[in-house]
Amino acid sequence: MRILLLTTYFEPDVASTGVIFGKLAHEFADHGHTVTVLTSCPHYDPRRRWPEFSRGLFFIERAGPVRIYRVRVHASPDRSSVLHRLLSYASFHFLAFVAGLTLPKQDVILAASPPLSNGVVAWLLARLRRITFIYNVQDIWPDVIVRSGIVKNRLIIDCLKLMEAHVYKTAACMSVISDGFRANLLGKGVPEDKISVIPNFIDTDFVIPRPKNNDFALRHGVADKFVVLFAGNMGLSQDLATVAESARLLAKYSDIQFLLVGDGAGRQAAERRVGDLGCANLQFLPYQSREQVPDMYGSSDVCLIPLRAGFAAESVPCKLFSIMAAERAAIASVDRNSDTWKLMDRLKCGLCVEPGRPAQLAEAILTLYRDAAAKAALGKAGRRSLELEFLPKAIAGRYLGLLQRLTCSPALHQG
Repeated sequence: MRILLLTTYFEPDVASTGVIFGKLAHEFADHGHTVTVLTSCPHYDPRRRWPEFSRGLFFIERAGPVRIYRVRVHASPDRSSVLHRLLSYASFHFLAFVAGLTLPKQDVILAASPPLSNGVVAWLLARLRRITFIYNVQDIWPDVIVRSGIVKNRLIIDCLKLMEAHVYKTAACMSVISDGFRANLLGKGVPEDKISVIPNFIDTDFVIPRPKNNDFALRHGVADKFVVLFAGNMGLSQDLATVAESARLLAKYSDIQFLLVGDGAGRQAAERRVGDLGCANLQFLPYQSREQVPDMYGSSDVCLIPLRAGFAAESVPCKLFSIMAAERAAIASVDRNSDTWKLMDRLKCGLCVEPGRPAQLAEAILTLYRDAAAKAALGKAGRRSLELEFLPKAIAGRYLGLLQRLTCSPALHQG
């Protein structure tokens, strides 16, 4: 089978979708399939430069058996600018569509969201090339950007909802990452037999338990600290203001240190808030290289998943799997009875508190600060559960089963 993966990001150093699709690509290839990736040039981390992609619009590379077609996109260090984000998406979609028309014949397209418009590009390519496309829902748009306040114009929202309905109607199938996503799509009229729930995963051979006093910890002066780590995209869905308030409440504990690692549209506001509060026990760091990720998690004692109210109602953040793989306890600030809350409660891999409650978050941190045995038990339970339920090979097998079923059904091909 010839599989085309369409994804905005294919940067395993920093982007969670890039990690997932990177591993899927190689798992598919290991099963004997021909895998092509259509994606953007690296641009997720605005502090890094890639001189090899500084000239030209189209680039071809190989990662083992996987052929990667990259297109240059508009990239701006201002991740909070809606205009720059739109220009980035528009440049990717136009050039990805042009590049997609030139690719060798494919049998199926697996397109990742966000953004929603990736589904439109996949539909156009599938229709013109007369093949099937599957839409992989990592975030539900436009719900997320409306809830976060990025888009407020009623006309734009209505247009995005029409686009969403069109993608759901024309895709052969939607693969969603949680039962909450499935319920959302069912509520929008998507037929039950078009939805497959396939969870995310993490490469457990790469993110492994590491000793706390490692090179990363020594370099950043936290080897002798109780480290509370947040790592990843600092988007508008992340409640970093509550993290800052919790750090202020714990300032009297001189050996508790907060590390916020990453970047995104919400970082500048979070830095201003930390400055206003005078949190000397909270440090910001940029994205770390892929090689540093295991030691970064290893340096931590607990890891945070701080989401604003409503943003965890339907999804399970990818960073939870990284935390579990590192054998660290998670503390999630998420909606009660959300998929994340239910999963963490079932797996016994961490503690959950309600969003926007700095005192609750601080108390959860103190609970594990005072009870090293409980902290260790939560970390070990997370790693054990990950190895039983969320291994890449098993998840990739479920995707392959779906792809093979759909490509063998002529009625589902685009025409």
